[in-house]
Amino acid sequence: MTTACLFLLLFGCMLIGMPIAIALGLSSVVTILLFSSDSLASISLKLYAALSGHYTLLAIPFFILASSFLQTGGVAKRIIRFALSLVGFVRGGMAMASVIACMIFAAVSGSSPATVAAIGSIAIVGMVKAGYPQSLAAGVVGNAGTLGILIPPSIVMLVYSAATEVSAARMFMAGFLPGLLMGLMLMVAIYIVARIMKIPCQPWTGFGEIFRSGFSASGGLMLIVIVLGAIYGGIASPTEAAAVSTLYAFGVCVWGYRDMGPLKNDPWREKGESFPALLVRNIFKIIVTLPKIITDKEINKVVLDSAKVSIMLLFIIANAMLFAHVLTTERIPHHIAEIIVQWGLSPWMFLVVVNILLLIAGNFMEPSAIILIMAPILFPIALKLGIDPIHLGIIMVVNMEIGMLTPPVGLNLFVISGVTGKSMGWAIKACLPWLCVLLVFLGLITYIPQISMFLPEFLDKLHGY
Repeated sequence: MTTACLFLLLFGCMLIGMPIAIALGLSSVVTILLFSSDSLASISLKLYAALSGHYTLLAIPFFILASSFLQTGGVAKRIIRFALSLVGFVRGGMAMASVIACMIFAAVSGSSPATVAAIGSIAIVGMVKAGYPQSLAAGVVGNAGTLGILIPPSIVMLVYSAATEVSAARMFMAGFLPGLLMGLMLMVAIYIVARIMKIPCQPWTGFGEIFRSGFSASGGLMLIVIVLGAIYGGIASPTEAAAVSTLYAFGVCVWGYRDMGPLKNDPWREKGESFPALLVRNIFKIIVTLPKIITDKEINKVVLDSAKVSIMLLFIIANAMLFAHVLTTERIPHHIAEIIVQWGLSPWMFLVVVNILLLIAGNFMEPSAIILIMAPILFPIALKLGIDPIHLGIIMVVNMEIGMLTPPVGLNLFVISGVTGKSMGWAIKACLPWLCVLLVFLGLITYIPQISMFLPEFLDKLHGY
């Protein structure tokens, strides 16, 4: 009765158009009042504890702010130039370069829509000018942009870690090989399509351009080394690394590349300037501009937009944690786990059910909300069936990637539509053929667990666990 009431209220509220956060909170509160002995005071305490009790969640606003600085600060165009120098000479190389650029930007942003917006706004126009069909360009970027939540650091992985109490660092490590494999599969598909459609390739620009573009993009690329190096080197936790990434991204965009802020478009070196003079002049400029940063409209807008996104996401998380509290208190996951075990489902059959449920949910809900609702239910069942929770987490994240491209709530579709100025229907048609690659990839990740588990297990052996 309690389970029926909870889920009927939740889905009923969602069907009438209520925001997911309110639907989660309202269904939880009503269920507590009707069927539980908990007081209203305990609800407010749980809402507070949901955010204050999970140190890992503090990383989310930091990664969102760092992503906003990088997205606004011109890092994407330098990453694209570097990717083009690597594979632009291959047939379909510009599209492959877009995939590589998405993989690199994903590793510094942690957000799928941010990756599509940053890379797509530049790469799609460039591919169309080079003779690519616009639908092919948009479809490639839309699908490659989903790597933003698979390649670490990933905001969705942090949400899963908070919901299930698994290690965020191990989740990040588990996303590496799947992210590389998915990028490789997309590039192979691009090469085949490019050969069939006779899409032209760019001229070879030489190793000099690789070094020049690599140096130009090094400001963004170093963020990968700093964040992941700090986490896996045992120097910092994911939350501490996220805080450092925000400061670094701010410094690179405002004082390094100077694509935003009071020094916008001011070159680092004047013509014929000596190195000591360059150093003194730039240190002086940085000191002088410090007070101006506080009043800079562009920087303030980035911070304000990031704060809005963070508040929205954390409000969803707080209400979802209350929902998870009701599930746990009423032992709903335990009862569901017992029923499924009694059915005699094997692990592979259970994973088929999981994928179907998540693919359906991905059509209607935002990834973080799905993770927060489904993870507390699926987690204990997976443990009883001997499925590693890290492997389950990667399966859920890959399903969320596909959900980013399925209507009516596919976030990447909205971004593609906005970047190209086309309708949602056009964006769906552009992304649909490449979605087949993601579905094959989902099958591989689901039934070859070593793709996800190799690096975490290798890391455990190195640390003697």
